[in-house]
Amino acid sequence: MKLTNYERPGVAWPTFGRLANLQDDWERLFESPLTGWAPALDVQEDKDNYTISVELPGIKREDISVTLQDGALVISGERKAEKVAEGVEIHRQERYFGKFQRVLTLATPVAADKVKAAYKEGVLAVTLPKSEEAKPRQIDVSVN
Repeated sequence: MKLTNYERPGVAWPTFGRLANLQDDWERLFESPLTGWAPALDVQEDKDNYTISVELPGIKREDISVTLQDGALVISGERKAEKVAEGVEIHRQERYFGKFQRVLTLATPVAADKVKAAYKEGVLAVTLPKSEEAKPRQIDVSVN
């Protein structure tokens, strides 16, 4: 059985397959950080909280660190590489392994003692309640 190289959708001529693979490699070079990798994340905000969701599939909970320092949320950790059996040849490897760190500067103060983090099915969810002074307030207007 012979493995075929990945072919980019839309490439009609097999003779251009090598060129398409070169283009894939070039794009991947500029899409990925040069010092490790960075997991994808979403940031949501409502009137009371910031909610950060980070994709961390294949990472054990004990390999994840969440800290709040100097007005920034720091999420770091490590995805450990799988061992490859002797005599096995890898034809393509697109999953990132190694250490990562994401730092999010918070625009408003949060209640540090009420921050919660939960990890379920490969997604880390961090809830950062805004401090009372950062929440919007209704101001009554008096009539003279």
